[in-house]
Amino acid sequence: MENQTIDIGALENLIQALKQLPGIGEKTATRLSHHIIRQPEMYAQTLAHSILEAREKLQTCAVCCNFTETPICSICSHPQRKSDLVCVVETPADLAAFEKARHFTGKYHVLHGSISPLDGVHENKLKIKELQDRIKKDQVQEVILATNPTVEGDTTALYIARLIKTNGLKVSRIAYGIPVGSEIEYLDGATLGKALQNRVAL
Repeated sequence: MENQTIDIGALENLIQALKQLPGIGEKTATRLSHHIIRQPEMYAQTLAHSILEAREKLQTCAVCCNFTETPICSICSHPQRKSDLVCVVETPADLAAFEKARHFTGKYHVLHGSISPLDGVHENKLKIKELQDRIKKDQVQEVILATNPTVEGDTTALYIARLIKTNGLKVSRIAYGIPVGSEIEYLDGATLGKALQNRVAL
């Protein structure tokens, strides 16, 4: 009976840990936990090692703030990408979604979140200062604000637009071909491509 209590406690700890991941509720966390413990021990060791390795090796790109294993990521160092055209996204997952769509030839800037005072996320916690510095340094001609079409995403886009608008700098927002309330990383390539093509000036 004592061993059973320990086992249940360990399982509950795993469920609670997985519930901390975004988009994972009680049911999904429970299902994933049971899947993990049914696998061979090597599976769990490989999973744990992958998490620790990512934490150890990944850093933020010195230019765009995306996750990378090198000081400057492969997109920022690519000679054929347009340095004067920058697409601003909330997360690395959003950047990956745009790259998968294969419609964008410029470079990116990752904010690592959106302005949300209720959640304690203010503008100084985002990579906005880095964006301002980059605009000056790289002589950026256009900034596309591709934050999520949510209240927080719109607030962030408007804040940045007012902050960076200067003579000669074009600031645009991706078109609302993207459903309101949805998140960029889950959208298909055609929708993202159309949203980029139909972007509007702010």
